[in-house]
Amino acid sequence: ERTKEIGIRKAVGARQKDIRTQFLIEAVMVTAIGGVFGVLTGFGVAWLIALLIGFPLLVSIGSAVLGVGVSSIVGVISGLWPAWRAAKLDPIEALRAE
Repeated sequence: ERTKEIGIRKAVGARQKDIRTQFLIEAVMVTAIGGVFGVLTGFGVAWLIALLIGFPLLVSIGSAVLGVGVSSIVGVISGLWPAWRAAKLDPIEALRAE
C-alpha cells in the first residue's frame, strides 16, 4: 500500500538500509505504544477487579516493563519481513504501481 512512497524515496536517493530502518522504527513505535496502552489497560482492569473482590492490588513495575519490552520485540520480529520486502522494491516498478 505504500509502494509509491517507497518508489519516490528510492528515486531520490534513499538506500535499502534507509527504507529498512524506517519500516523497523515504525513497527517498533506502533508496538511499543500498543504495549504501553495494553499495560495501562491491564492495570486498570486489575485495579477494578481488585476493588470489586476486596483484594489489594500489587503493581509490579517489572511486569509493565516486561510487557512493553515483549511487545517491542514482537514488533521488530513482525516488521522484519515487510521492511526487507520494501527495501528490495525496484523504484521504477514501485512508481508504476497503483
